[in-house]
Amino acid sequence: MNGNKLRGVIAAVAGVMMFNAMPVMADSTDDILNALIAKGVLTEEEGALLQKGRTGEKEAAAKKKESEIKASFKDGIVFESGDKQHKFSINGRAQADYRSFSDEVTNNQTDTWDIRRAYLGAKGSFYDTYDFEVTVNNTSGTNGPDLLYAYTNIRWWDQAQFKIGQFKQPFSMEELGSSRFTNFTERSLLTQLVPAVDRGAQVHGTPFKGATYALGYFNGVGINRGTNVNDNNFLADGKSVTGRVTVNIAEMLDNKEAVFHLGAAYSSTTDSDQVNAIDIRTEGRGTSTVKTEAFTGISATNSGYDLKRAGLEGAVAYGPVKFQSEWIRAEFDPVNGKPLITKPATTSPVAAAVPGTLGSKDITAWYAAVNWMITGENYADVYKGGLFSGRMKPKNEFDPKNGKSGWGAWEIGARYSKLDASDFQRGDLVSAYGATTGVAKSGTSSQNKFNEVDAWTIGLKWIPSPNVRFMANYVTTNMDCAANVVCTEDKEKAVNLRTQIDF
Repeated sequence: MNGNKLRGVIAAVAGVMMFNAMPVMADSTDDILNALIAKGVLTEEEGALLQKGRTGEKEAAAKKKESEIKASFKDGIVFESGDKQHKFSINGRAQADYRSFSDEVTNNQTDTWDIRRAYLGAKGSFYDTYDFEVTVNNTSGTNGPDLLYAYTNIRWWDQAQFKIGQFKQPFSMEELGSSRFTNFTERSLLTQLVPAVDRGAQVHGTPFKGATYALGYFNGVGINRGTNVNDNNFLADGKSVTGRVTVNIAEMLDNKEAVFHLGAAYSSTTDSDQVNAIDIRTEGRGTSTVKTEAFTGISATNSGYDLKRAGLEGAVAYGPVKFQSEWIRAEFDPVNGKPLITKPATTSPVAAAVPGTLGSKDITAWYAAVNWMITGENYADVYKGGLFSGRMKPKNEFDPKNGKSGWGAWEIGARYSKLDASDFQRGDLVSAYGATTGVAKSGTSSQNKFNEVDAWTIGLKWIPSPNVRFMANYVTTNMDCAANVVCTEDKEKAVNLRTQIDF
């Protein structure tokens, strides 16, 4: 193209733009080139040459955009590729608690500040198909941090996804829901009986709208505790099969304001050593209530016990009100003719030992809870995949520093829990039977002699901003003694306070 021709093109473009020879909205380079060709200013060959260069520029720009990594704040710092195929985020939570107790049960109750949880982890996905999470629990005990979650989830199909690694077994909507979003400071008594984090693999998914399922195969011995010895540890030889199904009838009916949830779960663990003894702690995180002697351990001549658990769950939510309930039955069945409870040796000539009772033993537990978002937030907004485990976002945030002077989100709630372990009798319980002296006790210890528990929890929650919450709970627990055991204290009253931030 010679200089005169080029100047003609420039003049023509200017003329087109200035005198509205083409619509004003069609001001892209492609539209201008097409207009110039149509008006005969450019030949089709000249236009194609320019268009080819333009196409190359757009392709280069598109590739650059796809490869760019963008950082944004989505309830935390998230790094995402321009094509949204790859994502990575750093996540964590910190829960600072204060607990205060009455003096009606004196042992194991200290008014205290506590770091309830301090998690730090990373999660993300590649090719919008391969998800991963690695989370460390920094408050797990005296042995230092524990690896809490470490898994890969493969999403080739929504109907059948595959998860492999260390994660929660699919049982109980309360346990599966994140501790960041619980309605009360602590979960109910029931969740101390459910299978929790373990190592294994599961298939899960959404077979049709409003329904979920999960079926997993696990070691049945819980999480790694700093040592990976599964290749030669007979404790990991017995395996656990756990499954859960749920339906949300409201979702099937396209009702986005409500949740009508039903679910069921079952878990069978053979040759179990997952639970070495029962130790049920109150919902106020105070005294131990039901606490048994050690179970007869797995050995070369003893296969431990079979543990079978069945659970039912239901929830109804409409707008800012939610009712939720669960029930579980756990059956401990000793095998190889061995007793479930190890019998301590009789060393006292004064009194005969009270032996542990024989045979299979059951524990049942249930709870019912009602919650109300008094500022009007919708519970259906935080329900997904069979769980209430989303982030409740206030309609009007309270953040005066940034000019947000709303009330935040406020919630009140009440829960009743009941646990029945009456199959465990006088000789099975730690303080109802003197493991050291072989003498039956009758009131010399203020805890562990109980085999039935019920509790009321009243809660208040304030969510000023989506990543911050403050909680206050009052918990009163009543404990019933095992038969032929004298209890002088059988009630606990607790106040639990929590400040939480998560990302």
